Amino acid sequence: MEGGAFELRSERLGPLPLINHFTARLGLEEILDRAVPTSDPRCALTYATRLGVLLRSIVCEREPIYRLGEVVLTYAPEGFSLAPEEAARITDDMCGRALDRLFDADRGSLLTEMVIATAERFSLSLAELHNDSTTVKFCGQYARARGRSIRGKRAPFITYGYSKDRRPDLKQLLFILTSTADGGVPVMFRCEAGNASDSRTHEETWEALVRACGRSDFLYVADGKLCNEDALDYIDRHGGRLVTVLPRSRIEDRLFREWVQDHEPAWEKAIDRENPRGKGLPRDRWFVWRHHLPSGEGWPVTWVLSSLLRAHQTQARADRIASAAQELDDLARREMGPRARKRSRYEVQRAIDDILERWRVARYVKVSLHAVPEHTFRQERPGRPGPDTKFVRKTKLKWEITWALDEAAIAYDRRSDGMYPLLTNDRSLTPRQVLEAHKRQPVIEKRFSQVKSVLEIAPVLLKDEGRIEALFFLYFIGLLICTLIERELRKAMEREGIEDIPLYPEERPNHRPTSEQIFRLFSLVERHTLLENGREVQRFEPDLTDLQRQVLAVKGGIKMYQKRRFKIVGSKASKVSLWSEWPFLCLALTSPSTGSYLL
Repeated sequence: MEGGAFELRSERLGPLPLINHFTARLGLEEILDRAVPTSDPRCALTYATRLGVLLRSIVCEREPIYRLGEVVLTYAPEGFSLAPEEAARITDDMCGRALDRLFDADRGSLLTEMVIATAERFSLSLAELHNDSTTVKFCGQYARARGRSIRGKRAPFITYGYSKDRRPDLKQLLFILTSTADGGVPVMFRCEAGNASDSRTHEETWEALVRACGRSDFLYVADGKLCNEDALDYIDRHGGRLVTVLPRSRIEDRLFREWVQDHEPAWEKAIDRENPRGKGLPRDRWFVWRHHLPSGEGWPVTWVLSSLLRAHQTQARADRIASAAQELDDLARREMGPRARKRSRYEVQRAIDDILERWRVARYVKVSLHAVPEHTFRQERPGRPGPDTKFVRKTKLKWEITWALDEAAIAYDRRSDGMYPLLTNDRSLTPRQVLEAHKRQPVIEKRFSQVKSVLEIAPVLLKDEGRIEALFFLYFIGLLICTLIERELRKAMEREGIEDIPLYPEERPNHRPTSEQIFRLFSLVERHTLLENGREVQRFEPDLTDLQRQVLAVKGGIKMYQKRRFKIVGSKASKVSLWSEWPFLCLALTSPSTGSYLL
């Protein structure tokens, strides 16, 4: 806005001060500068600065790289650690070259240094780690991305594979993540070929975790893909501890389900809580029992019984049987009708098998197929029929389909509904502890959802697979920053006894705030500067809402760096003073009991 010699300049701050606080507390810029040094004096911006700009864009804006320059110009340049003249120079090519340098760097050592810094500066426990993987889809051909060598380093192989995004028509990469049980903080990331088997990735992942943690006695928790002979033996021989799910293909599973038909395990109640789907529903009860027979490796097997899982499996089986029965009845009616399309036994049997396989009920529904001849007669010659008219008989086969339920098979499987086995090589863990470790595994699925839906890792609008792998590494760092923000706020809420914060629309309560809600809360924060002939006359600091002040107040341990100190005066309870020395917001609270402190 201009009027005469005066000009009012507005600059968006958004959540950048909060993000900058956590990156500074982590020492991220220094770590990146050591891993990706800038040796060329012609570079106007260091590679670490460029990567920092791209990282902040990933976290708060999630725009493609070709729009990075526009994104930076919509914010105050200090929020990206840039001077005004440097912000105007940001281009996609500059950040692309920085991704090249990040791909060439020793990212293993960089990751180890980040894990150590995170554990030390955020008091992060690395005693229990959870591993899982997902796929990231690509909407291009990527004909050259076949694991070729780029500047002496092997690039990822973008190819077809088992798609966890349910897009088998698209190429993909495997995104492997390891997080802590303490807040679900990601501490390890790897990128593998799109057709890589999950069961073959655990050995290398576990070795990387040992190097990063500096120890091998942490509890490594993974899904059933860990349960293969090579991975189990490797981790056990090198002093590792693990918890995994025994797959249904193991003989231990079959023997137990046979044994439980005539026996009742001595179940021990481990968890008894309200139904997570709402009040008034059946309670969520979990039971554990250690089998008297060990696994093939000689390790204890803990069997788990979930009341809700039992009810779900029983109802799901009944629904599948009902759906298959309806389709079989429709098929039988069509085949016995006047316009049956499937003439041969092979065609009809294939349709039956397709129904049974699609609904997974071949074990419970037994189908019989019988040929029923249908005779028709017509005159041998055209004309009016008479006493000597001869008729020709034509026979056509129709197929009668009947089915019946195998009640014995249904009763057999119903006996073991809601039960599944857990395997561990740590004999000191009680069955309850094994279950609790396994119950924390789904937290990593939340991180996959966050990186796909919130951070929007796909579509990946890059062609060079080396830059893609480096970009994925930045997404891992962005996920780490978001998770640390969530963890710090939730721990502060627990410490202060706050049950919820109204972060949802219409100020609805939020019991477990996420970084997405926090960033949305601060997304419209701006500062305004009144200039006269280019000289600053007055600065109008951000006018924070009560909710924004509450969130900053809950984060009681956060200290935003400032250029100079402020003297806090007054001692009355609930007195609030707010300053801003850009790029950091400063909120000072004073109370008679705790004294003055700066957030």
